[in-house]
Amino acid sequence: MSGNIQLLSDTLAGAKAEGRAALIAYLPAGFPTVDGGIEAVKAALDGGADVVEVGLPHSDPVLDGPVIQTADDIALRGGVKIAHVMRTVEEAHEATGKPILVMTYWNPIDRYGVERFTAELAAAGGAGCILPDLPVQEAALWREHAEKHRLATVFVVAPSSKDERLAQITAAGSGFVYAASLMGVTGTRESVGAQAQNLVERTRATGTGLPVCVGLGVSNAEQAAEVAGFADGVIVGSAFVKRMLDAPDDAAGVEAVRTLAGELAKGVRGAA
Repeated sequence: MSGNIQLLSDTLAGAKAEGRAALIAYLPAGFPTVDGGIEAVKAALDGGADVVEVGLPHSDPVLDGPVIQTADDIALRGGVKIAHVMRTVEEAHEATGKPILVMTYWNPIDRYGVERFTAELAAAGGAGCILPDLPVQEAALWREHAEKHRLATVFVVAPSSKDERLAQITAAGSGFVYAASLMGVTGTRESVGAQAQNLVERTRATGTGLPVCVGLGVSNAEQAAEVAGFADGVIVGSAFVKRMLDAPDDAAGVEAVRTLAGELAKGVRGAA
């Protein structure tokens, strides 16, 4: 099986054709368990998410805030491995038919082997990878293998990115552009703010044809609607993980994910 970059592109284009932004959920693999994590991903997609990013838990994340770090610690203590990430992608995609990406830092891929990682992700039906700490100028090896296996390469842009840098990133990426709404780490916030809208406008001004999707800080339907008013996609992570952490048991956590996905999906559609 080859990767599902076309499914990702078609899904984002389909949302645009409906006059709305896409809803993209983030959930870490192996949390609260491997099986529980798979059920949570399926629940997010069944509840209304268009795409899911499956996080590869990391012991020293640079982008993830305290909520996701807590979930990552639980997953790592449970023994989660790359094989479990691939299984999560495969089972969730087979169950829903929707695009699944992996979000990971570069070091685990480098240690695992780029060809091995991309081949396995494509075989699992994955749509691509979000690589928040891989500089564009050092991404040639990854991009070569990602293109070979028809996987998207999603880079992250930030408010601090200079215009020249934005142009380099949009030219090198595929699938979509991940626009970090503010400087800092992931987590829910009271307001997403004008900084995110400005970054989306600057990113589009590079002439890219890629959708620009905004993450970091969106936690409720109202904020999702706000971001959906100017972005092509709304990315929500910490809010899903917090609902699971706050749930009395794993089954309730999965249902909480499904409920939040439905609330956010209504928010995104309400902005159309």
